Amino acid sequence: MDWLWKALGGKSGRNQKRSQAIVDKSNVAASELSQLSDNELVQRARDLTAGGQLGDPAEFLAVLSVATQRTLGVNPFAVQSQATLRLLEGDVVHMATGEGKTLVGAMAATGYALMGKRVHAITVNDYLAHRDAEWNRPLVEFFGLTVASITEAMDQVARREAYACDIVYGPVNEIGFDVLRDQLITRRDQAVQHGADVAIVDEADSVLVDEALVPLVLAGSEPGAAPTGQITQVVKTLQDKRDFTIDADGRTVFLTDEGAHRVEKALGIASLFDDEHVGTTLVHVNLALHARALLIRDVHYIVREGKVQLIDASKGRVADLQRWPDGIQAAVEAKEGLAVTEGGRILDSITLQALMGRYPLVCGMTGTAVEATDQLRQFYGLRVSVIDRNRELQRFDEADRIYATAAEKQRAIVTEIRDLHASGRPVLVGTHDVAESEQLAEALREYGISPAVLNAKNDAEEARIIAEAGDIGRVTVSTQMAGRGTDIRLGGADESDKEQVVALGGLAVIGTGRHKSSRLDNQLRGRAGRQGDPGSSLFFVSLEDDMVLAGGAGENLTVTPEPDGRITAKRAQQFVDHCQRVTEGQLLEIHAQTWKYNKLISGQRAIIDERRAGLLDTPRAWEELAERSPERAASLSHLPSSVTEQAARDIMLFHLDRAWSDHLALLDDVRESIHLRAIARETPIDEFHRIAVTEFKALAQEAVDKAVSTFNDVLIDAAGAHLDDAGLARPSATWTYMVGDNPLAESGNSLINGFRSIFK
Repeated sequence: MDWLWKALGGKSGRNQKRSQAIVDKSNVAASELSQLSDNELVQRARDLTAGGQLGDPAEFLAVLSVATQRTLGVNPFAVQSQATLRLLEGDVVHMATGEGKTLVGAMAATGYALMGKRVHAITVNDYLAHRDAEWNRPLVEFFGLTVASITEAMDQVARREAYACDIVYGPVNEIGFDVLRDQLITRRDQAVQHGADVAIVDEADSVLVDEALVPLVLAGSEPGAAPTGQITQVVKTLQDKRDFTIDADGRTVFLTDEGAHRVEKALGIASLFDDEHVGTTLVHVNLALHARALLIRDVHYIVREGKVQLIDASKGRVADLQRWPDGIQAAVEAKEGLAVTEGGRILDSITLQALMGRYPLVCGMTGTAVEATDQLRQFYGLRVSVIDRNRELQRFDEADRIYATAAEKQRAIVTEIRDLHASGRPVLVGTHDVAESEQLAEALREYGISPAVLNAKNDAEEARIIAEAGDIGRVTVSTQMAGRGTDIRLGGADESDKEQVVALGGLAVIGTGRHKSSRLDNQLRGRAGRQGDPGSSLFFVSLEDDMVLAGGAGENLTVTPEPDGRITAKRAQQFVDHCQRVTEGQLLEIHAQTWKYNKLISGQRAIIDERRAGLLDTPRAWEELAERSPERAASLSHLPSSVTEQAARDIMLFHLDRAWSDHLALLDDVRESIHLRAIARETPIDEFHRIAVTEFKALAQEAVDKAVSTFNDVLIDAAGAHLDDAGLARPSATWTYMVGDNPLAESGNSLINGFRSIFK
C-alpha cells in the first residue's frame, strides 16, 4: 500500500509503522496482564491514564484487550488495536466494512473516558446509538465508568441523565438539536447537556463531509400562510416548459410569462405583481409551484399515516421530526390533500460542521475515509489513517455495464438479478431513492422474485433485513446503504448456511447507478467481501443517469450501442469516470464556498454563545439594566435579589434570542439575493460579509435597547417579569426544520475581526 501512504503524506506512513510496533508490544504485554485480577487490571488502567494522558500506549492497549475479552467475550484483532490507537491520537481511521469498527469505537471511547474526558460517540441514527451503547456497557462499567444513549423518544429528564454519563452515544442530529434547545434556556439548570471533550464520529465521512453543511434548525410554532386550495389546483394544471421552467441544477422553478397570465386568469386577478398580490398571492403560487415541480413523492418525501415525512437523501431514511421551512411544508401538504400545519419562526440554527467545531477533539472511523482525505484535512484539520484488513480482500469488482438509455439499463439489471437469484447467490441491490427501489421490486415480483425492500418507508425493520441479506436466495433492495450499521453475514444472521453461500461466490452487490461521489459507490461495494469472504460488485450506468448528465453537461459521447443498448466501447467507461470526477469536483466546490458563508455565521454564533453564558451564569443582566435605568432598579429594591436578577436575565435573554433569530432570517434573505450584487461588480461573498458584520453590530445594540425598554415597562413582582402579559412569550412548542443550503458559486475570504468588543 505504498502508493496510498504517498497519497496521504509521509506523516501518516510513519504513524502507521509506529502504531504497528506499539500493537506488537501490546500483544506481548497482554499475556502478562491476563494474569491480573479484575481489580488489579482496573487499577493498572487508572495508573496508565493518570493526569489525563496516556502513559504507555502498548500496555494500555493490552489492558483494553484483556478487559474486552473478559467483558465482551471478544479478542480484538491486531488491526482493531491499531485503529483504537489511531483514534486515541485524534485521527480518522479508514477501516473496511466488516472489520469491527464498533469494537474499535468502544475501546477508544473507554480509553478517552479513563483519561477523564467526557465522550460523545456520534452515530447516524437512534438504532445504532442504543445498540452500541448497550453492547459496550459491560466494558465501560468494568472500569467503573458510565454509558448511555440518546434517542429521539427521550424526554428532557432522561436526556439530562444520559448526558451526565462519561460516554454518551447519540445520533448527530439529536445531539445538535439538544445544543440548540440549550441555547433557549433561561436558567442554567434547564440545560440537558454541557458539551464534551471528545467526539468519536461513526461513518465520519458521511457526517463530516456529506451532511456537514446541512443546517439543523430549531423553530418555534407560529401561524404560517399556505397556498389555498384554489391556488394548489391552478398550479396542478400548469405544464412544464410552457408555463414554468426549472433551472439546470433542479433547485429553482420559475413561472414563464404565459404561465403567469394563465394563473392570473384562473384566479381572476389583473396581475400577480400588483402591490396587493406580490407579497401574498405570488408567494403562495411560487410555494405551490415549488412543491409541485421540485419535490417528488417517494423521492424527497413519503406520505405515511396522513402526514408528509421528509426523506434524508444521504441515508434513504425518514428524517424524523423534520420539516421544510418558509411555507414549503404547508405547500406540499396542500399538494397531497392533507391537513395543513402551521408554520414556524426560526429560533436558531447550526450546521453539522459548526457543531463538530464545538468539540476540542474530533476523531472518527469509516470505510471510505481515503476518498475524503482532502475535505477532512481542509475543513477539520484531520488526518486519515488507513488500517489494513484483517484478512485479504477476495471481492471481485466488475467493470461498469453501461447502457444508452435508462429503460435498457433497468431491463439489464432485472436480468442480472434473475440470473444470480437462479443460482442461489444472495443479492444486495443499492438504489438511489424510494421510488426506484419500489419500481425495481415490482419488476422483480413479476418474475416470481420476492425481494426484501429496505427504504425510508420501513427503516425500523432495517437491522433484521440486513442481517438476513447474505442468506441463500435472498434478494434485498435498499436505498443508500451508507451508515446502515449492520454487517451482512454470509449464510444469514447465524451464518448457518455460510459454506454453501461461499461455494456460490458470496454476496453479489449491484448498484443501479453511480453516485455523484465515488465514496458512496465504495460504501455500497464494501457490503460484500467482509473479513475475507468472497463476493462481487457491479454497477449499471446509463447515459441518461443524473450523474452522467450533470458531470457531462455540454459534452457528447458518440458511440454505437449493442442491440440490447449496452455500450462496450472503452471510451464510454472513461466518459463515465470523467463525469463522476466532475460531479465530485462540483460537490467539493459547493462545500468550500458554502463553508465560507457559514464560517462567518459560526463566528457570530460563538459570540452570542459567550454573551448568553455571561447572562446566565452571572448577575450581569441586572447590573447592565440597573446601570441603564437606575430609577426602575431602585423601584424594585424591595424584591429579593434572586427575583430581580432572574427577571433581568429573562428580559435580556428574550431580546438577545429574538435579535439573533431576526439576524438569521435576515442573513438567509441576503444570501438568497446576494448573487445580484455581482451585477454591480461587487464580490457576493465580500458583500455578504459586509452586511453580516454591520447587522450583527446593530443586533447587539438593538437587543440591549429593547431590553431596557421592556425593563422599564413590564410588570416585575415577586413572581418575576411578566413577559407573557406583555406579548413577549417564548414559543410554547418547537420543532426542527430541514433546510437545503444552496451555496453560491462566487469565491472570497471569510474574516471575523473585532466582534468580541461588541458585548464588552
